[in-house]
Amino acid sequence: MNKTHFLLVLLPFLLISCLKTDKQPQPVSGKTNTISIIIDDQLWYGEVGDSIRNKFASPVWGLTQEEPLFTINQYPARLLEGFVTDSRSIIVVKKATTDKFEITRSKNLPHNTFRIYGKSVDDIICSIELNSAQIIKMIRDAEIEKIQQDNSKSLLNPAVIKNKFHIDLQIPTGYEYMLHKKNFIWLKNDIISGNTSLLIYQIPLRNFKKKSNVVGNIIRMRDSIGTYIKGREPNTRMITGEAYAPYFSNTLLDGKKAYETKGTWELKNDFMAGPFINYAIVDETYNRILVIEGFCYSPSNQERDLMLDLEAIIKSVKIDKR
Repeated sequence: MNKTHFLLVLLPFLLISCLKTDKQPQPVSGKTNTISIIIDDQLWYGEVGDSIRNKFASPVWGLTQEEPLFTINQYPARLLEGFVTDSRSIIVVKKATTDKFEITRSKNLPHNTFRIYGKSVDDIICSIELNSAQIIKMIRDAEIEKIQQDNSKSLLNPAVIKNKFHIDLQIPTGYEYMLHKKNFIWLKNDIISGNTSLLIYQIPLRNFKKKSNVVGNIIRMRDSIGTYIKGREPNTRMITGEAYAPYFSNTLLDGKKAYETKGTWELKNDFMAGPFINYAIVDETYNRILVIEGFCYSPSNQERDLMLDLEAIIKSVKIDKR
């Protein structure tokens, strides 16, 4: 077969391949906890930019080092909005003839674009103040959704946890069982910068004194199971960090009331420390407080994204119905 005949035979296959490729949806890329801000330099380096940084790059609670809530990349509006459309979270800020706040959520989830338009600098700042909490929640929810999608591709066998605690929890492969007791499980995942861990345990509902200090109850629970988490040195155990009070809030997990606690842990009689996030779920169906906690050890490295990974795992919990 000469070259001309070969090309004529090959051409239809190339055309079909190109057509198939064009029809495939493009994946949403972008780094975790990163926002693309499309805004003119004049606004970015003034009061509007200060307002954006104060809201979206404020320090994350409960870490051992200061890290911003989101990593912000700024792009001048002249580069066009399409320049960064592969980012999962885009905020477009500009002056316009009318004030407008608009949210566009892509079908290729998770992907959110927020448009903040104002007739003046004051109008734009006012819109940022009014809408920043909603924007932050939507971006964090999208990040957690993306992590859960990635985790679902390769999961740890759920049988052990399901049989013991009557829950489904999407734990990615890489985690290994470190300790397995009657009402307690410790899983650990070694990473380049250190490790991340998950704790799952339960106590009878009657042991949780509702009228007393809830935060105090949770800290006592943490410190009591801390005897299972030991360091390399003798007489070490994990305790709640004493330098700063934990951050506490009420929330819902799998439709049930839960207490979210964020803070730092440390090893008593040792120098290891790191952040933790603890969810104590009031599970009246099984008459218990179900506790799922994530903590990491990543000395001299960023902790923000590691803790979000752990939060995404915990928020995948589904409790069996009787």
